[in-house]
Amino acid sequence: QVQLVESGGGLVQAGGSLRLSCAVSGSMISVNTMGWYRQAPGEQRELVEAITGGDSTNYADSVKGRFTISRDYAENTVALQMNSLKPEDTAVYYCYCNARVRILRTGDFWGQGTQVTVSS
Repeated sequence: QVQLVESGGGLVQAGGSLRLSCAVSGSMISVNTMGWYRQAPGEQRELVEAITGGDSTNYADSVKGRFTISRDYAENTVALQMNSLKPEDTAVYYCYCNARVRILRTGDFWGQGTQVTVSS
């Protein structure tokens, strides 16, 4: 069983900053990709930013230059620094990881989600 525990989030004014953190624990051999997705009301869940085991990053064009992902391989944690926040960034943010749980088996795991609300 793999668990993801998120922290951070909350209410901030437009132009402000927030930092999300996520810790991965449980029965696994290794963690591959880690990242963050978000889902606004009435919308599909979308990728915000992710970082692979080789430190390659993928991100949504809408957050380019504003959000930065970082990862601690020793602690199996991932953080998302969000600057210059906009009202359209309002959503529930989910931590994600792909982990190897058996020699020949990987799985996708999610956190419970944390609300980020940006007021105008």
